[in-house]
Amino acid sequence: MALESFLKLEDLDLLGQRVFLRLDLNVPMKDGKILDRTRIDAALPTLRYLCDKGARVVVASHLGRPKTEEDKQKYSLEPVAQALIDSGFEVLLMDSPESDAPVELIKGIGGNKIIMLENLRFAPGETKNSDELAAKWSKYTDIYVNDAFGACHRAHASIDAIAKLKSIRCMGFLIAKELEALDTIRKNPPQPFVLLTGGSKVSDKIVVLENFADKVASVLIGGAMAYTFLKTQGISVGASKLEADKMAVAKSFLKRMEGAKRKVLLPIDHIIVKNFEDTQFETTPGPDIPDGWIAVDIGPKTRALFANEIALAGSVFWNGPMGVYERKPFDEGSIAMARAMAESDAFTVVGGGDSAAAAMDSGLADQMSHISTGGGASLEYIQGQTLPGIEALKVRIPQ
Repeated sequence: MALESFLKLEDLDLLGQRVFLRLDLNVPMKDGKILDRTRIDAALPTLRYLCDKGARVVVASHLGRPKTEEDKQKYSLEPVAQALIDSGFEVLLMDSPESDAPVELIKGIGGNKIIMLENLRFAPGETKNSDELAAKWSKYTDIYVNDAFGACHRAHASIDAIAKLKSIRCMGFLIAKELEALDTIRKNPPQPFVLLTGGSKVSDKIVVLENFADKVASVLIGGAMAYTFLKTQGISVGASKLEADKMAVAKSFLKRMEGAKRKVLLPIDHIIVKNFEDTQFETTPGPDIPDGWIAVDIGPKTRALFANEIALAGSVFWNGPMGVYERKPFDEGSIAMARAMAESDAFTVVGGGDSAAAAMDSGLADQMSHISTGGGASLEYIQGQTLPGIEALKVRIPQ
């Protein structure tokens, strides 16, 4: 997407301007403690820039999916506000995203003193894309800045409705960086282009596979989705997860790729367990999985096979873990892929979610070209789908 269609943050006179800054601070938490502050750190450059330029900033974000009144304590942004305080900001956290307090409070902020709205999803109108809620926020702000790439595929009030109310609206540095990296993969990936995909369901990824079928040199398939592909080739998958209703789709894709003389590499060995809760495991000597056994990760031969393909790549896009990533030691296949990408000379993009977590856990994230902060958003964008949050930022030229 041509960034010329958008206002640039650097082109705005921000001194004294009241800015509604939509961030994606939806960080993983447990017992009120932040487990990973990657999204917070990714948001800091835009927030610091606005403050340094003299803007008066109102920060807004969602956290989790609160459904009940009891959820409001669990999903409060208070720990996130503390993380921003630890990063050098003075934060006035509102008790509600619908609070009227910012109308007056915004007159007295500036520098590193910012207002933060409580979790946007505490307001029913947020997920309903409420014009009324957007108008409330618009009343006390002059400029809209969206830097919440991970939420751009949602037509919510803080993403879509408020942007349409503002004549001055633009993206932050994070979204600009995301679009630049993802556009490279979407439009003109350096060849040979390798698509590394995993996760649990063929149904979640088949559109991605089909969309890139004519651009890729090779597709590497791991994770539970691989077992459906293996089954179509007559390979035993034991008691592993299988989407029987997607076997025809998988077979059709393999046939298409074979006809186009493009490679599809599937696992040639597996890490297997007898029961899903087991930590004791075996490694299969080949692609077949014994009856009654469950595959939970790609095996060492597959890791080497995939790593070799990545080493020869001009560009790599990775989305989806290679195994049951959330349970050690079944994260090792995913970590191995992160290591292979970090060691490659290719243009490497990790498409968010568990893949991004694996890249971070590998300790080699700084050696990747780009790690996306958006799971669903990055997938939809590279497929060519319209993201409401990006469309809403486009400059309207009067007819």
